[in-house]
Amino acid sequence: MNSPDAPLRLLGQPLAITMWDFSWLERRWPGAGYENWDQALDELVERGYNAVRIDAYPHLLNAGAERDWDLEVLWTMQDWGSPAPTRVRVWPALPQFIRGCSARGIRVALSSWFRKDSADTRMNIKNAADMARIWIRTLELLQKEGLVDDLLYVDLCNEWPGTHWAPYFANNPPDLTWGGWHSETSMAYMRESSALIRAAFPKIPLTYSFNPEAPQSAERDLSFLDFLEPHIWMAQSHGQTFYPKIGYGYELNDPKGFYNLQKNAEREYRENTEHWNRGLIDLITHYAQVSRDHARPLITTECWGLVDYKDWPLLDWGWIKEICELGTLTASANGRWAAIATSNFCGPQFRGMWRDVAWHQRLTTAIKSAPLPQ
Repeated sequence: MNSPDAPLRLLGQPLAITMWDFSWLERRWPGAGYENWDQALDELVERGYNAVRIDAYPHLLNAGAERDWDLEVLWTMQDWGSPAPTRVRVWPALPQFIRGCSARGIRVALSSWFRKDSADTRMNIKNAADMARIWIRTLELLQKEGLVDDLLYVDLCNEWPGTHWAPYFANNPPDLTWGGWHSETSMAYMRESSALIRAAFPKIPLTYSFNPEAPQSAERDLSFLDFLEPHIWMAQSHGQTFYPKIGYGYELNDPKGFYNLQKNAEREYRENTEHWNRGLIDLITHYAQVSRDHARPLITTECWGLVDYKDWPLLDWGWIKEICELGTLTASANGRWAAIATSNFCGPQFRGMWRDVAWHQRLTTAIKSAPLPQ
């Protein structure tokens, strides 16, 4: 385990962080939002953010850093990444992007959604040692560029062990997919991979992002993680009843889910605002207590309102911003977060959210004024 003097504990203030996932590299066609990194990063700084979480594509870097990789379509209905087949070259794009962040005082957190390429290279991850090896290789490449000290942390896998992001991992029992981080198979995998990476790079904080739900969190030793990264949404409060009420089923390639968002989402929230706000507050309070119980700080980069939203007819950003403001301010007041996002839509491709500069500035000021975990 890292010492109490690990970088997360040396922050002078909580960081205002955003998630640019794989969009930073995949959304580079004209008008996609990231075609000009200098502009996007300048706009991020203008809004008050000083940290960003991105996909480092470690499995592709390990297999061929400077190769062109043909990526398959993950979804057509979301505005993260590409809605069509695309081609990327991870290196030297990754160090170039990190240097752009460093020049602006933006800390970079690495994660991975393990995007599927035409050869499905991610399936070469056979065990925890393989997971550690590809991340060590990624960090060695960045170390040669003098960029390891610019990293805020490494999240070894987004929302472990969700089937979209970790199809190479077979949980036991096999029905534990989303939310199945607490199985003995998963715990052993996380412990081993973290230990191997920590032995090679002891100063880099490590985690797996997942939601440490009760009662599982009370029954598991999470001391091998330097911090916890729960992703928290109002839509998943009250037993995840919001989406069933409005008829949304996480449809990735069918517009019917977004049609139901249009018709029902804001109406349901407005009719039961106190109920849904209380659900979000209770979730945040719960994870703050998990943080205290495990003596681990929190970082949240995906959060507060709905999991899925975008610029579309009849989808207004006003009510989403209301919920996200409530979540941001509630988390800030709890004093358990080392870095806080304002939403998972904080990127230039979500123009309706991005263009309200004053809203971002007000909330990032609140985040950076909040107490740090002690």
